[in-house]
Parts: sequence; structure tokens; C-alpha cells
Amino acid sequence: MRRLFLGTGAIAVSAAIGFVVLTVWPIGATPSPELANLTGDVNRGAYLARASGCIACHTNPEGGAPLAGGVELDTPFGTVYSPNLTTDPEQGIGNWTVEQFAVAVRQGISPAGEPYYPAFTYSFYADFTDQEVADLWAAFQTLPAVETPSRAPEMAFPFNQRAGLKLWRALFQFDPLTEPVEGKSDSWNRGKWLVEGATHCAACHTTRNLLGGRKVATAKFAGSDMLPGGGKAPPIDTTSLVQEGWDAGSLAYALKTGITPSGDAFGNAMGEVVLFGTQFLSTEDLDAMAEYLMDQP
Repeated sequence: MRRLFLGTGAIAVSAAIGFVVLTVWPIGATPSPELANLTGDVNRGAYLARASGCIACHTNPEGGAPLAGGVELDTPFGTVYSPNLTTDPEQGIGNWTVEQFAVAVRQGISPAGEPYYPAFTYSFYADFTDQEVADLWAAFQTLPAVETPSRAPEMAFPFNQRAGLKLWRALFQFDPLTEPVEGKSDSWNRGKWLVEGATHCAACHTTRNLLGGRKVATAKFAGSDMLPGGGKAPPIDTTSLVQEGWDAGSLAYALKTGITPSGDAFGNAMGEVVLFGTQFLSTEDLDAMAEYLMDQP
């Protein structure tokens, strides 16, 4: 009995030490000093915000102000609520610096140094250039301040311990595959940058494991049944798209209008993607996304 007690105590002490190590484990990198000297383009930033889903995820469809947050995301691990991104200094990001904004967008780390829950698709934005971050920042600075409070996540133990997210990041965070491929057209590479990065298609259309990590190596774009609220996303690998009757033209049209080749309309999450995001993209970018999706590596 004494050995059992001592063994249990040793496990408890080890667990406590491990948690302390996780808590103090530093994450994140300091942005380049040149970032603060860049002048952002508001129009380019607004376009990138649309492409990246900022409006869809941070605007409550039930009468909420643009980007004032409050969108509920019910996950298998608990419920998260998108935060206020307006210029309000107390409830929004009005007191942030562009460097803090860059770290949040590209690295998923708050100004307080805490990791964000991966419901925020920051890993897809990791390759945004300093200029693209500056453009986004300039666009967000044009938003009127809204005092809507950001709502804290409601996560079950142990998922309410943010320190544990550092371990999750080490296991399941992947850099976006946005690098251009030699020998492919400029349009195909632009589509790759959008699909693999800004529009983060894989966030919903890639199978996840029991801990919510994307199975990038084995089931990328193979569909998922772990969408917030219990929704499902179909496979969008090239083979599946062809089998379902898609081609580049119908895919680009659907991303613009929400209408599928069968005459049906996108609903739920994908409907919101079109409503708040892809319908605002240029014809060239929609064609590029369709070209890439119909000719994936």
C-alpha cells in the first residue's frame, strides 16, 4: 500500500512539474522591426480580410456589428466565441500595436502571450508577408469602435488549460503549403496560395483526429465530420470533385454564387463562406482557386 501511495504521489508531482513547464514554455517570435514602418493599403487589407474569413467568423449574424465578435462555435471540446476585433480600446483591439496584431494573426498568440484556441485559423496565415499584415492592420483601423464584450470560451477540463495548447501546437500545427511550384502557371500558384493559406479550405475539409488535429499527411481535403455544431464538410480533393461532376468553371461559379452544378445552393458554413467571403473575390482569384483545386498535387 505504501508503494502504491508513493507511486501515485510521484505521478502527481511529475504531472504538476510538467504543467509548470508547459506554463512557462515560451512560444512565438518577435516580428521584424521593419513592420512598424510599413504603410498599409486599406483596400488590399479589406480584400484579404474577406478572403481570410474574418467577417464570417467575427460578425454575429443575429444583428451583430461588423467584426464585433460573438459568433458561437460549438466544438467537441467545448464552446468558443469569436472575439471583438473592432477598434474599441477595452473590448476590441484598439490598444494593440501592429506587432501584437502580427503575432496574433500569424502565430496565434495573444498580446498577453497566451495561445489562441485553434478554432482561430492562424496557422493558415503564417506565411502572410509583413506588407500583407500591414494592409490588414490598416483595414482594421477603419472599423468603428463597438463596445460589445468578448465572451470567454467555455471549455471542459483539461481543454480549459491554455498551457496545454502549447503541446497541441507542437503536435498538430503545420505551416501552410503556400510556396509556389516551379513549372506551374502563375494562376495555379495564386490559387495554391489562396486555397492552402488565406481561404484556409483545409480547416473544414480535412479529416481530424480525436484531439482535433488535422490529418494532413493521410486525409488532406478528404472531408470532415468535426465541424463546429456537428456539421460535415465533403471531400474536395481533385478526384472527389471530378467524381461529383465539378470542373473548374462550375467550381469558380459556385464560389461566386453559392450555386452547385446540380442547381442546389450551398448551405450552413459553406453558404456563409460565400456570403461573407468568396463572392467578393475577383474573377481571376476565383478562377485561380478552381484551377488549383481541380489540379491538386
